[in-house]
Amino acid sequence: MNGLALSKLRPFGATFFIFSDYARPAIRLSALMEIPSIFVFTHDAMGDGEDGPTHQPVEQLLSLRAIPGLVTLRPGDANEVVEAYRYIMQLRHQPAVLALSRQPLPTLDRNRYAPASGVARGAYILADAPEGNPEVILIASGSEVSLAVQAHDKLLAEGIRARVVSMPSWDIFDHQTQQYRDRVLPPNVKARVAIEQASTLGWERYVGQVGHVIGMRTFGASAPLKELQKKFGFEPDRVVEVVRELLEKEAIQ
Repeated sequence: MNGLALSKLRPFGATFFIFSDYARPAIRLSALMEIPSIFVFTHDAMGDGEDGPTHQPVEQLLSLRAIPGLVTLRPGDANEVVEAYRYIMQLRHQPAVLALSRQPLPTLDRNRYAPASGVARGAYILADAPEGNPEVILIASGSEVSLAVQAHDKLLAEGIRARVVSMPSWDIFDHQTQQYRDRVLPPNVKARVAIEQASTLGWERYVGQVGHVIGMRTFGASAPLKELQKKFGFEPDRVVEVVRELLEKEAIQ
């Protein structure tokens, strides 16, 4: 792929996300050489189910985010995938990684939620509290975006003002203006929950010292997807429970 890119062709390659480990030297070189290779990886989390922990990525997403000059995107639905490609295709001196899920995900109704064009800014307000005045922020990427939306609806039904931020790319978001970043993640809202089926390392930059990360602190397991989601806490009720705990601590303080 890198050879094709140097020959002025625009290449892409695709395989399971877990096998990005084998491609890492080439991915790193594409960033070093500043060439726009496109690496498409599927089966990006626990959707592998019975394939077990050998095929379920945990540390791969974080390790690719750490490569300088590499744009890593983990879109949350079909519309975000389209916008991710729209962003990637205008890159001329940066390679890109697209991390996609195996399992079918709901395509969000953009008449109800914010336009997916927000992907171009790395993170955007997908669903908000009434009058845009949240007391808690849910941040998610990929397959966990729809989970955050479900939790958001439950929280609003309980009278808790919640905001959902879809964050497909740390790198792109970090390059936005401070004004935009503060609009998406207001500094005064300390109660934040990040939700991602990957290593929790690094999320503290967005949730702060007070917030909580629902993520992977161990390897996965071999079981049907729904059982895995229950075991590792990737369910709406678990998100709601974490939010309640954060708000109680905040009230005590």
